[in-house]
Amino acid sequence: MTSWKLTAHAPKKIVQAALLAHDELEEWDFDLVIAGRELDEAHPQDWVLEGWYPTKPGKEQIDALKGLFEGPAPDVEIEKLPETDWVAQSQQGTPPIRAGRFYVHTPDFEPDPGLVNFVIPASQAFGTGQHDTTAGCLEVLSKMKSSAIRARRIADIGTGTGLLGFAAMHLWPNARTTASDIDPVCADVVHDNAELNDIPLGSGPGEMTMVIADGMDDPLLRLRGPYDLLIANILAGPLVELSHDFAENVAPGGSLLLAGLLQGKQESAVRRAYRRVGFRLAGSLKRGDWAILWFKRRRII
Repeated sequence: MTSWKLTAHAPKKIVQAALLAHDELEEWDFDLVIAGRELDEAHPQDWVLEGWYPTKPGKEQIDALKGLFEGPAPDVEIEKLPETDWVAQSQQGTPPIRAGRFYVHTPDFEPDPGLVNFVIPASQAFGTGQHDTTAGCLEVLSKMKSSAIRARRIADIGTGTGLLGFAAMHLWPNARTTASDIDPVCADVVHDNAELNDIPLGSGPGEMTMVIADGMDDPLLRLRGPYDLLIANILAGPLVELSHDFAENVAPGGSLLLAGLLQGKQESAVRRAYRRVGFRLAGSLKRGDWAILWFKRRRII
């Protein structure tokens, strides 16, 4: 696939502020995908805001990226990328990760006999375990199990590769698990990864059902609730917007695992939103610049 890349260099705080501004926008060209990252571990304050677009970006796309910056915007560099799957390319050869009870690796690596292994190939979907938010969720899921949390009904919203749903199924093997994603590509990705990892698909106990849905907007997703454990590793803005929907679909006393939010303003906004709809914070984990939050829904008295 041919695509174009837009690049803007700026200090860490400025790039993070731009990402926050993006989360708060109500309108955005969804073909323009953006991300921020550190350039070099030796220089942690030097960051870059990157964007990818399927055709050559014009003034509209450049102005949209610049508009995320408060004050003078940095210069935006544009380059045409070769015809390749850049998501898959960037994930090839990446080292395995160990998180909680789990060892996640591509088919290029041998399994770890001392941990629960998941093979997740490079794909078009998010959630290979390499990102701090995914690895952090695996750690918190392991802590939940150690805390004697019980789950008969599980939902993984924005599942990507299916990894977090697979991990929850291992920890609570008799649960009915529902995975969803807004991206239709993920249906085939999850199916392939389930087959690769011997994850049973279906609607019964110990099986996973996959649906394509925007948030909780699917009759089957709502019908299979209320959930004892709901996982959502997406973005801060959608997490705030979905707070009422999640509250309606998590059982009293049930757990809610949220990730995809930066520490600071995003974390504070998400915490406030979920306190207002009847959740209390049961635990949290910091990985890099990211926060992973474990809430429990207050029981009805």
